[in-house]
Parts: sequence; structure tokens; C-alpha cells
Amino acid sequence: MKKYLIGSALMCVALGSGVANGQLTIKDYCDIKTAAPTMIKEMRPLADGVSYACISDDGKRIEVFNYKTGKKVSTLFDVDAIKGDVKISEFDGYALSSNEKKILLWNEKQKIYRYSYKAEYYVYDIARGSMKRVSENGKQQSATLSHDGRMVAYQRDNNIYISNLDYDTDKPITTDGKINEIIYGTTDWGYEEEFGMLNTMMWSADDNVLSFMRFDESKVPTYSFDNYLSYCDSEPLSDPYPNTFSYKYPLAGYNNSVVSVHSYDLNTRVTKTMDLPIGEKDYVPCLSLDGKEQNLMVMIVNRDQNELKLFSVNPGSTVARQIYSEKSNAWLSPTAYQMVKYFDTHFVIASDKSGYRHLYKYDYNGNLIKQLSSGDFNITAYYGTDKSGNSFVQTTSLGAINRNVARISPSGQLTLLHNMEGTERASFSPTFDYYVRTYSSANVPPQFSVWSTKGTKIADLENNEAYAAKYANAPKTEFLKVKNAVGEEMNAFMIKPADFDASKKYPILMYQYNGPESQLVTNSWKMEGVYYIASRGYIVACVDGRGTGNRSRSWSDGVYKQLGKLETQDQIAGAKYFATLPYIDSSRMACFGWSYGGYMTLMELTEPGSPFKAGISMAPVTDWRWYDSIYTERYMTTPQQNESGYDISSAMNRTENLNGRLLIMSGTSDDNVHYYNTLKYTSKIGSEGKVFDMMSFTGFEHSLPMCNAREQLFRKVVDFLDTNIK
Repeated sequence: MKKYLIGSALMCVALGSGVANGQLTIKDYCDIKTAAPTMIKEMRPLADGVSYACISDDGKRIEVFNYKTGKKVSTLFDVDAIKGDVKISEFDGYALSSNEKKILLWNEKQKIYRYSYKAEYYVYDIARGSMKRVSENGKQQSATLSHDGRMVAYQRDNNIYISNLDYDTDKPITTDGKINEIIYGTTDWGYEEEFGMLNTMMWSADDNVLSFMRFDESKVPTYSFDNYLSYCDSEPLSDPYPNTFSYKYPLAGYNNSVVSVHSYDLNTRVTKTMDLPIGEKDYVPCLSLDGKEQNLMVMIVNRDQNELKLFSVNPGSTVARQIYSEKSNAWLSPTAYQMVKYFDTHFVIASDKSGYRHLYKYDYNGNLIKQLSSGDFNITAYYGTDKSGNSFVQTTSLGAINRNVARISPSGQLTLLHNMEGTERASFSPTFDYYVRTYSSANVPPQFSVWSTKGTKIADLENNEAYAAKYANAPKTEFLKVKNAVGEEMNAFMIKPADFDASKKYPILMYQYNGPESQLVTNSWKMEGVYYIASRGYIVACVDGRGTGNRSRSWSDGVYKQLGKLETQDQIAGAKYFATLPYIDSSRMACFGWSYGGYMTLMELTEPGSPFKAGISMAPVTDWRWYDSIYTERYMTTPQQNESGYDISSAMNRTENLNGRLLIMSGTSDDNVHYYNTLKYTSKIGSEGKVFDMMSFTGFEHSLPMCNAREQLFRKVVDFLDTNIK
């Protein structure tokens, strides 16, 4: 950690990798920490509208800075200044109470799934300088501070507890929670992974009512696998028998959790069930409070995920009123309907119903007040609206590969705050007078600065000059357009070796993901393994074919109920285009993908007329019947409804056409795309007499975040390519 002085201003900056002299190594491309640029720490706007808080460089304090001057004005919290008997020496994160008098802090995190964790939680009283533990009875999950900071709701062992810090009480408000059966307050694996929901507990404005969801996963099938310890663990040989990891994981077509919404009144100690038409197969992918934090806003989506209903519910009377609905001929995207904000008199929600993602303003009676944005582009983030009625958004108005922050006037006029290609994000003050701007492009590492919305730059926080110099001679990204299988333009990029010579012939690696609504071709900074591959003498190319996101809905909807079919055609079309380039050796072509991209590799290697001599498939789904229900059914409906679609989309049904050389890899402890997919596929091609390469990552999960796993993966990829196409 290090401090940067910007003029007279002391800014919060977290350092990434240092500068290394000489030639870049595999760690500089593939190690998550080494390849990372310098990032600023999270800057949280404070209620006064003119200041923000961030964690100090040494991680021991929460400091307050002024937007207008960039100068530090005070310290909210310091681990070395805690009074009383309860003390901590470090913390992993924090949350401020609404009145900004108390701070919820946590440390000693213990991972559960990809995003969820347990931790030790504490509440710090800013005025008194003292701290209290939330509970003495074991780690807590999803602790939620009341507005006044006097109480904390949390989950432990699937039940909800309320800790009253004034009275030193710590009592459960639910009692029938049970691991792998009943969950209160938090969510099941599927909601966490596919809806991004971790915590359903929320306090009413007066802190007298706690609302939450209940998940009954007792009928969801249990998935188990041997959880072998890797040599990243401190004692990999400590257990003579492997551990078994068991959890509820609904495959496509199987039972999901049955959910319900409840409220607990702290005065009467009565729990009520909201009167909502939630069927046993329905989802509640979004739960919030209205702008006054009085009524619950509950979204219900059917299992096919093509019909949505939004209800306003009184948590006292339990009466629900439907105020919004939407249907789709394909699927409704959570990226759209979860882009919603509730205000005192109205709410704003995004929808794809025009063919592009735009914002719509409704009152709480369900009347459309106005459409806030329009055009042949997408709104990719909604930051909010200022007192003058200007809406601040992120858009693709400069093209699908770009992201720009814009102001939309009350009359609907869109103005970019910075009219330049690349990827831009913003974090605004509550009054929208100031914002922290993040900008990068394919060849410009992230830059951070503070701006006034009137157009004045206040300070540069970090421009990553040293980091940029380090990668000045690394392979660069070039964007282009490529025709797909039916003649439509696809966004594409190429990464050429730094010493590229157009008179030579190069082997090419087609890199893809191409899952529904995904996007790899973006004008943003990336430094990852494919750049290492390019540095080893390969051209790396990528196309975003049909199904990918941030173009029109008609572009993405074609893959509905037939995943893999059109995407494979478009990837093959892209490969055939690249084969026509004079510096590409069409006899030395390979494909590579991870997760959905790994599935695509298997589909491409088995497509008739495939130009690929070799392919690398990392953590692939090999049959959609073996992946989770929420994701799979959104695009395929259930196997019972769409048996032929599942047959067409199955990589398992195409193995007889496998002609190129295959390298297939997976983590043995992948709780997302199970190792089972890889084992079933390799068992089948082995029985058919196919020769292939296989690599397992013992004890590793889906994205290989631990230790040197990513370096090892790309070492293997380059070795495989050198053997088969170089």
C-alpha cells in the first residue's frame, strides 16, 4: 500500500502490481494480482452530498474526503483508537447506518459459495468511540444494520436473529431453519449465482418491522461431490479420506426452492406471511422497499422467466397490489428488471420491450408517467435522477463495445459527459453534483478522477502511468467487424504478437464465450492469459455472435430454446473469415473457451466442416440437462417442455463428429459447472476410441482464483497449442 499526493490532496489508492523491468513473464499476464492495474478503493458518498468515505491505505481507518477539494477532512474510524474492551486489529468491510452514527464492520470471513460468506461482525459507535460484538455465539451471515444503528439482523444456521445492542440481547425470530431444508433471510445457491441475491433482510424506515424471504429447499435434489484438498491448502494431506461437499442444486427440470415473503413486527413479535400469488414454481428475483421504506416491492417471475409481475405490499396488513407487469416472447433479462430504483412518488425500471434496454417511469398506481430514454442503443446502468429531473445513466450510444456515462434531460435529450470511445463508469454523490469517473479502453489501463457534473475536473486519483509503461510492449487489441453465418456484422477483435510481421503466416486461436447476453468484445482494459498466448507467437481472435448482449433483443433472441446452434455457426463463420487473411495459416487454427465458452469449443470441434485442428475446453457444460435450472430454463425452458431443443444443444450428442485434437480441463471442486460434465464427456469419447488430452485442477473451483492455477492453465494451453498447431 502507498499514498499518492495529487497537488495538496491525499487520495485513497490501492496498489496493484509494481513495475518490472525487462520482458514480461507469464505472471504478468496470468496472475490475478500481478497483472492487475492500480485501483482506487471504494469511495462511498456521504449524506451531506459533498464528501465521501474510503478505507485508508493501511486498511486500519475509514477516512472522509471532500469532493470539491479532494482533501481529507476527518476520520470516521480507526482500529487504534477504539475505546473499551472489544477491539479489532483489522477489518474486511464496513457499512454505515442511515443516520451515519454507527458503523457495521466485519472480519474473519469464511467463504460459503462464490459470493456469500460468514464473518465476525461488530458495531462501532462513532460518537463514543466504542465497539460491540453483534453476537458471541458464532459467525454470522448477511448482517443488516437498522437505520438508527441500534439493532442488527443476521442469519446463522439458516435462522434469523436480531441483536439489540442497547440491551445486549441476541435472540432468534425464526426457529425452524435447517441446513439444506429451510433458509431464512439469505438465499439458496441458485438465487445467489443467477439472480445475484445474497440478503433478503430489510428494515422499515422506523426500524419497527423486519421483512425477509423464506426458502424451502427440502424438495430440491442434493448434489454431492468429493472435495479433495489442493496443495494450496495448508494441510493437503491432513485427511486420509476426502471430504464430501453436499448442497441443494436444482438441475434443469427439477424442483426449485419454494419461496415466500414475510415480515416480523418487533413490537408485537408477530411474523406475518405476505398475501402474494407466488406459485411453487415461481421466483422472487428482486425484493426491496419503496422510496419511503414503508411498503415492500416484490417482483414475481414465472419459472419460464418470460412473465414478470411487480407488487406493492403493506407489511402490516399483508395486502398486495399489482402495479407493473411485463411479458416476453423469449426471456425477461434480470439485467433489465433488476435495474430498478424506488422514489417517494414513483419508480424507474428498465425494460427491453422496445427492442433495446431503456428506462420507464411509473407511479405507484402502475401508471406510466414517461419513457425516460429511447434510441437504438442500450442503457447499461441507471445511477439515479437529480432534483432537476436529469437522469444519469451508462449507455452503449457510441456502439455496443463502448460504455459512456450520460445525462438525460427531462425532455429526453441525451448528453455524454465525456464524448470518447472506451468504457466509462461513474459513482455519484447523493446530490449528483460530483462523481468519481473510471475510464479505460482496450489499450489504456484504468484511470480514475473526480469531476463536477458541470464538466470540471477536480482531481486525478490514479492514471496508472507506471503500469501502462510496464505493458507498453505487450500485444495490443484491434477491433473489426466480421460477417456471421447469415451475413450480419459481428463485433470482433484480434490480438497480434507485439513483433507481428504481416509477411509471415501465423497460427490463430479463436477465443470465445458467446453465452446469452454475454460480451467479450468490449473496448475496455484487460490483461489476461490470452495476451500471454499472443506473446508466444499466436494471433488471438474473438467474435461476439448471435445471442450475445448489448445489441438489439432480436440479435440475442435467436438462440432461444436452441443454445449452441447459431452461436456455433457464427464462430465457424468468424474462423473462416480470419482464414482468408494473408497472415493467417488456415491449416493451424484452434478454438478456446471457458464455461459457456468451453461448451462452445466442444460444439465447434464437432460441427461439420469445422476448420479447427484443435480446441481447448475449460469447465464446460456438456449437456444442459446437467446445469442449474434458473440459468438453463431462462433460455431453454425445461427439458420436459423442450426435449428436442436440449437434444440439439447437447455436446454429448455430437461426439461422433469430434475430429480435432481436444484438451479438456476442469476443477474437481467446481460447484457451478460440475466436474461431472467433464467426466461424462470424456467417458463417452473414450469409449468411442477418441484420443484426447485432459487436465484436472484438484480442489479448485470454477474460475480458478487460488494460488497459481491460472498460470498453470495457460502454461498447459500454450504447450498444447505448440504441440498441435504451431
